[in-house]
Amino acid sequence: PVLCVVAGHARAFSHSQRAWQAVPGAVRMAAARAEPDAGHPALRLRELLDAQPQSGSVLLMPCCYDGLTARLVENAGFPLTFMTGFGVSAVHGVPDTQLLSYGEMQAAARVITSSLQAIPCIGDGDTGYGNPMNVQRTVHGYHQVGLAGIMLEDQVSPKRCGHVAGKSVVGREEAVQRIRAAVLAREEIRAQGGDMIILARTDARGTDGMDEAIERCRRFREEGADITFLEAPESVEEMREYCDKVEGPKLANMLENGLTPILPPKELAEMGYTIAAYPLSLLAASIHAMDQALSRLALGEPLDDILCSFSRTKEAVGFSEYAK
Repeated sequence: PVLCVVAGHARAFSHSQRAWQAVPGAVRMAAARAEPDAGHPALRLRELLDAQPQSGSVLLMPCCYDGLTARLVENAGFPLTFMTGFGVSAVHGVPDTQLLSYGEMQAAARVITSSLQAIPCIGDGDTGYGNPMNVQRTVHGYHQVGLAGIMLEDQVSPKRCGHVAGKSVVGREEAVQRIRAAVLAREEIRAQGGDMIILARTDARGTDGMDEAIERCRRFREEGADITFLEAPESVEEMREYCDKVEGPKLANMLENGLTPILPPKELAEMGYTIAAYPLSLLAASIHAMDQALSRLALGEPLDDILCSFSRTKEAVGFSEYAK
């Protein structure tokens, strides 16, 4: 079978697809004409994606994992950010092996989006937290807390970081089914005047090779994914092959010390990438700084030369806005 799910859940998902397709054309057209919510972050993100090809530059996307890092990314002038599951797991004291639940990730997303003023944020949706019905619920839930998009991947649950050993992926048709469910949820959101960007990720490069990974990205686009993400190509040649063979917006994962070559933004843009994500830059820099501070404290040494000023600390956490 394509999906190992409870039969009732599979029937419910199929029914929801048929139900939308069976709605009279006039009603569907009216729903499609629902007044867009111009203020929703998803529409701002779609504007960025639409403008990127003309800009000739890749969208730089440092990733965040809490309210403070979200504020820092926005205040530094970046156009968008991403809620990294690795980082959210880390601040909960656990590794990125899907130990956190949908509810915990949604709660983290609520904190992040409430800390942002204008830039959109895409949320890490892992594997969707269950069968296609769960995927739909996750898409709707992430939209409700203000995320502009959701990343969904094809790993077997519980998943793990794409740059560590031991990961495995579901079959191609089950992977496509996840994206199909997410796209259906997006269309339901659009019918209400909203939007949600679907970022479809495959980890098949590390398990089944580049040909399978590229084919999955193609299928994801056919199903309606807005952006594809082929995780962990291991050479510039593989990165270029992905860009040449898969149309549409594409994400490059610039994980320092990971499996993929770190390339300058200009080279990524010329290659055909749309977004350059920096998933662990802030977390790794923070761990390094805290390790230094703790080592000095243990030795009784001063920290003055590695600390920002107290006024900068207050500014970063929002005291200046609170004073208004």
